[in-house]
Amino acid sequence: MDRKILEKCTLFRGLSSDEKARALSFFRATERRCKKGESLNIPGGPLKRFGLVLSGGIMVFMDDFDGNRQLMASVQPGSTFGESLCFLGITAQVMIESVADSEILELDAAPVRDEGAGGLFEAEMRRRFTAMLAERTLAMNDRIQILSKPAIRSKVITLLSQYHPRNGEVIRLPFGREAMARYLGVNQSALSRELSRMKAEGIIDFKGSEFRITGPASR
Repeated sequence: MDRKILEKCTLFRGLSSDEKARALSFFRATERRCKKGESLNIPGGPLKRFGLVLSGGIMVFMDDFDGNRQLMASVQPGSTFGESLCFLGITAQVMIESVADSEILELDAAPVRDEGAGGLFEAEMRRRFTAMLAERTLAMNDRIQILSKPAIRSKVITLLSQYHPRNGEVIRLPFGREAMARYLGVNQSALSRELSRMKAEGIIDFKGSEFRITGPASR
């Protein structure tokens, strides 16, 4: 396992090598390799462990009342998934799928619930877990902003603004066109038409999953 990737995760960021090893032990970490297309859970069943993506990528889906599959999260290396469900011990009709050959660090939330156990280090791990849940809430707020937009164009601009890097003009989305449509909650063909119009109007330019905003959206 490349432990440098752990630095991207709130649970392990800034810890020394010895502290990382201790944190991995606290969360009872085990490594798992997943093939592309492999399912990581049973929809409707309990999620016993949450995951940290070490390499590859994971997507979390949920079907709406009409049976349409919605993309809830695209999880890249250094990010986690399933922590809330695992901590609360509740079930949900989510589908967690590996979208590439991936390496996953499976972690246990049970030690977090056992508040009376351990000392200062264990208390710090519980604090970090709480901070990670707060970050997940902020990420969901970003998603709500997108879904609340009435038009495809405004959804696209909101998404691109959320992924816009602080330095540089290229916006790299972590998913392809089909997954992008699911994430926005729109029809893929309608999305492709709108992207083409926006490009023709000089608002955006794109190649695959790389985008640049080249003009105001009001054009």
